[in-house]
Amino acid sequence: MEYIKGRGAQLNTHNRFLQHEHIVRDDFLNYCGLENEKVTSNKTSYLEIFPKTIINKVNSPDIGLMYSMNPYQGCEHGCIYCYARNSHEYWGYSAGLDFERKILYKTNAAELLEQKLRSRNWKAHGIMFSGNTDCYQPIEKKLEITRSMLKVLLKLKHPASMITKNALILRDLDILKEMATMNLIHVSISITSLSEETRRSLEPRTASIKKRLETVRILSENGIPVNVMMAPIIPAINNHEIFPLVKKVAAIGAKSAAFTVVRLNGAIGRIFRDWVRKAYPDRADKILHQIEDCHNGSLNDSRYRKRMRGEGKIAEQIASQFKLAKKLYFKNVEYPRLDYTLFDKHQTNQTRLF
Repeated sequence: MEYIKGRGAQLNTHNRFLQHEHIVRDDFLNYCGLENEKVTSNKTSYLEIFPKTIINKVNSPDIGLMYSMNPYQGCEHGCIYCYARNSHEYWGYSAGLDFERKILYKTNAAELLEQKLRSRNWKAHGIMFSGNTDCYQPIEKKLEITRSMLKVLLKLKHPASMITKNALILRDLDILKEMATMNLIHVSISITSLSEETRRSLEPRTASIKKRLETVRILSENGIPVNVMMAPIIPAINNHEIFPLVKKVAAIGAKSAAFTVVRLNGAIGRIFRDWVRKAYPDRADKILHQIEDCHNGSLNDSRYRKRMRGEGKIAEQIASQFKLAKKLYFKNVEYPRLDYTLFDKHQTNQTRLF
């Protein structure tokens, strides 16, 4: 099959939870070629779902005790390395192309959020938007689910943090500015590379690097604390950009920067192998071997406290460079803490009588 432009994954891997596997045979491909027919549609489809809850507890010691909420499942951005791909299998789809082309959305997310925050036993905790998939992916422009959830958080004065690759976050600048005046919001912008060519290859449907840098600048100028995530760092693809990237984001107002080392868990290993041999045929083996060097000879290490940083000489070099870069470019810069004391679950637009 020819390279599918505008997509990260180039195939659909088998869903481990399904008994039967869908295989595209060569004779079918030949038939499609002779008849000038497309094998599959590359259009994105959207499916509304109705969950009973929207806040999920995260127990990972890598992150600390917190909660996440994801208004969407699947992500049209199509980042080839995305750890969230495997979660699409729980919905009966593939972690490959299905993850990018079949997007599930939760129209009732804001209602569920307010219901949970107003519940008797809820106390203010750290809540992360997009712990799994990007809350500002393209369909958000039309549906505005994330914006409706931000309105709930602002009304009840509940703090939250967000991570995104999309400049669409600037649409909600009015809400974010008001939350920032009360220390109720943290924003992380994911910038994996300063190279637009690398961005298009790794993250085909995300905002351009120019737009993301502009987003960091505008958010920072409006008093919204921004952390930049260089996540993931992939040896032989973007690890040489650590110093210039950290220097650049510090210069435009970011208050912090962090990184993770790529890990290709579950079906992502096969998806990435297939992609890298098509996208970087001249250095595919080098890339794969250096990733393996970071994870004891494997493409993935699921051990807590090791999986996001890796081990070995290459991982140590990455960590040392990032530490030095932060020391150079974020000297005496403090990242403000969120304020959990303002949360009032009884907050309404009317004066309380009791």
